[in-house]
Amino acid sequence: MPTLHGDTTLAGPEGARLTAAIASTRQDEVTTRRAQVRRPRRPIGSAVLHAPQMLRALVRADEIWLVVLAAFVGCASGIMVWLMTATTQLVHETLFGIGHMQRLSAMASLAPLKTILVPAIGGLVLGIVTLGITRIRARRAVDPIEANALYGGRMSMNDSLIVVLQTIMSNGVGASVGLEAGYTQIGSALASRWGHAFRVRRNDLRLLVGCGAAAAISGAFNAPLTGSFYAFELVIGTYTLGSFAPVAVAALVSQAVVRALGGTIFDLAPHVPSHIEPLDYIPILALGMLCALLGISIMRGVTITEDLFRKSRVPVWLRPAIGGLAIGTLALVTPAVLSSGHGAIGPAFETHDTLRWVVLLVVLKATASAISIGSGFRGGLFFASLFLGALLGKAFAGALALVSATHAIPQEVCALVGMSGLAVAIIGGPLTMGFLALEATGSLPMTVAVLAACVVSSLTVRRTFGYSFATWRFHLRGEAIRSAVDIGWMRNLTVGRMMRREMRTVRADTPLNAFKRDFPLGAAQRVIVLDEEDRYAGIVLLPEAHADADDDHKVRDIVHYADTVLLPQMTIKEAVAMFENAESDALVVVDSAQERHVIGLLTEQYALRRYTDELDRRRRELSGE
Repeated sequence: MPTLHGDTTLAGPEGARLTAAIASTRQDEVTTRRAQVRRPRRPIGSAVLHAPQMLRALVRADEIWLVVLAAFVGCASGIMVWLMTATTQLVHETLFGIGHMQRLSAMASLAPLKTILVPAIGGLVLGIVTLGITRIRARRAVDPIEANALYGGRMSMNDSLIVVLQTIMSNGVGASVGLEAGYTQIGSALASRWGHAFRVRRNDLRLLVGCGAAAAISGAFNAPLTGSFYAFELVIGTYTLGSFAPVAVAALVSQAVVRALGGTIFDLAPHVPSHIEPLDYIPILALGMLCALLGISIMRGVTITEDLFRKSRVPVWLRPAIGGLAIGTLALVTPAVLSSGHGAIGPAFETHDTLRWVVLLVVLKATASAISIGSGFRGGLFFASLFLGALLGKAFAGALALVSATHAIPQEVCALVGMSGLAVAIIGGPLTMGFLALEATGSLPMTVAVLAACVVSSLTVRRTFGYSFATWRFHLRGEAIRSAVDIGWMRNLTVGRMMRREMRTVRADTPLNAFKRDFPLGAAQRVIVLDEEDRYAGIVLLPEAHADADDDHKVRDIVHYADTVLLPQMTIKEAVAMFENAESDALVVVDSAQERHVIGLLTEQYALRRYTDELDRRRRELSGE
């Protein structure tokens, strides 16, 4: 037998083998313990695979990462603004034969043949392209305001690219529309796509869409404050401290990107006085009201043009060609009516033209803008309204100088007030236009005067017309949208989602005494009555049934609300209106107005409670609670 010497030494060959086995076992135990202590390393391929999930979790959990995502949105939007502008300028140079540093609307004259043929043939090409796109993709593109108001910020990238193409084609052939609609469309669509990829919450997705719009306007106008408040007032619908950082970062990054790529598009620095006299506010406020009236006229003019084309039964694809021919004819008088007016707005502040010429230019430009939109060209009226407003203010200053030479207001002041006032009347956003004036002039007194005129213009439009250009277009389509405030949840909160499927029914031909026996007092508040074909016939109230002493009556003799029913696709707003009109505390839900098969029951109390809860939740979201 081997003997043990000390702790680990055994005698003989068997002892040596046993000693080696013991040492090996101890080494394995040490290795195992070290492996348990050491953190396991994830393979590089697995880390890359899970990186998107980690990024999504960071964006959803920490608002700092949402700001980082907004910065990328601003960078992409700035690039798109520069690309669209450069592409449109290249089209102008090719089709109209202008120089690289020249602007179409700033030209003193153009070749008459090109002036007429380019808008007409370009409109024909646009109409044919739009017809082909419509046959392939029939649905209508959703813009940022509609996306945030109804769809929680969801936008289609493909539809937005189509809008960008149509906008570039329209502006490129000289239609009197701006590129701002395309800028905001693609910027917001990029933000929506990225937000959807990161699976952000509904409110954060709406915020990102606003970041895209803010970045687009900031890059286009070299004005981050203007872009930010454009998003707050028109695209997001409200302002909170929590939403300021992402929107401001996106606007600042976009401005920097556009500057780095080749300079700004909007370069306006008018010379304004350092002080505004108190008496000057009276004509300034009157100019704000005049801007509102002109804005309403332009919006009405667009609708009238569309109605005329519709009544004429001209094919949709041919309408832009006819509109382009009319625009080209107007451009024979002055090329300033072409495009959005980027090049012509500077001379509008600097030159002193006759009053008759300025008034004629206002009429020509307003007519060209209405014809462009009404005939089917794609684009916005943002910059066109700025140019028109500057002309209107210039004409107002000239008329005021004729009436009273002692109390004349400088032309630059009236032009700046008119520019902002008309933009507010058509686009909306008084603070947006106020900050545009501040960033263009750097003058606080001038900004106060502009804000006063913007308030008057906005109030006049709201009281007499009720819509901005964007919401007016929604109204014509039957959409009840007054702003970008989220009302899409109302459409999602339908009767079909709120109704209760458990209910008690009875046949209409059931004798009243049998009904009393089967449904004693306290068994239910109401019972749904069905006819012989299992269709809805009304509601019978148990207290009323037990109060009726004539047992010869049938159940059908005491039914209520036989003609008032709810449908599952009705929204909460429609359901509440039905309860008020019927003066009932409960209504039946049927599958359709024709079949009238009962599928549920909804009470007014429950509907109002759900409506109140949702309103309170949206209020907390808007206030940042």
